[in-house]
Amino acid sequence: MSNPSSAPAPAAPRIPTVDLRPWLSGDAETRKEIARTVDDALQTAGFLLVTGHGVDPALRSGLREAARAFFALPAEVKERYAVKVGGRGWLGPGAEANGYSEGTETPPDLKESLSFATHEPFDDPVVNAEWYAPNVYPAEAPGLRELCEEYLDRMGELEKELLTLLGEALGLAPDFFSRHMDHPTYGFNINWYPGVEVVGEPEPGQFRIGPHTDFGTVTILDRQAGKGGLQVYTDEGGWEDAPFDPEAFTINIGDLMARWTGDRWRSGRHRVLPPPADSPAEELMSLVYFGECTPGTIVESVPAPVGRVSYEPFDSHVYLRGQLDSITVD
Repeated sequence: MSNPSSAPAPAAPRIPTVDLRPWLSGDAETRKEIARTVDDALQTAGFLLVTGHGVDPALRSGLREAARAFFALPAEVKERYAVKVGGRGWLGPGAEANGYSEGTETPPDLKESLSFATHEPFDDPVVNAEWYAPNVYPAEAPGLRELCEEYLDRMGELEKELLTLLGEALGLAPDFFSRHMDHPTYGFNINWYPGVEVVGEPEPGQFRIGPHTDFGTVTILDRQAGKGGLQVYTDEGGWEDAPFDPEAFTINIGDLMARWTGDRWRSGRHRVLPPPADSPAEELMSLVYFGECTPGTIVESVPAPVGRVSYEPFDSHVYLRGQLDSITVD
């Protein structure tokens, strides 16, 4: 009979849950321990779950309810708000194929989105022309604007706190990343994943969102549990269902942050499965905030021994524009 005390400790989860409350109020040793957990997780999968963020669940559910009123409208009404990827408005069926960004020729993604972006204009007219336009709030979705603006305020605050945590996780100055957020751009999608009665039977290799990595700094995802839900990729486990906690936000690293850290942290590769065969009417909605930084930020890889690869310095928003263009279905 084995001695229980000699049994090996269970392996830490590849995607851990981090409670921000002790990070915000704890002593120095507690903060260091949380920072180490974050560093380990982002090296392994590029994902973690975050609780203790202080975002009201009623705000999250209210935003979904307001958006659902829009997505339920006839296509000819939604078409008045149609835009291409990077625009402010409705991305209809077939607008995106996220697999294109990694060179995978997949059918278009099985989703619709309401897409929003930076809500304050820039002083530079050249930057303004490319990265600012007023957000569009459909009249048929009453209350959406107020809920959206409150939610985006909360996301901006949370993003800045996360970037401070990431700076400390690398042993750098706490504002190493967050100082590049004087006037950041961002993207925000409310993604609707309807069942097959709306999108039809999936084609071979078709997903609600095809395999890809995100493009920016950190993505803050509020998701719902489902059989046709989020999967993440790790070298150890391949494709796995992402862990779910209704209280938590799912956080993943994007390409900018991966390159900034010299590939110490991996850009979290993920996909959203199509409607499941045994639950074809499943409907899900995700709130997806894509963190970026101030236009004109030059991204330089953190040097060794922290960084592992030294990329040539590059303009953050030249890179972002190229990636956004790559996933647009013509």
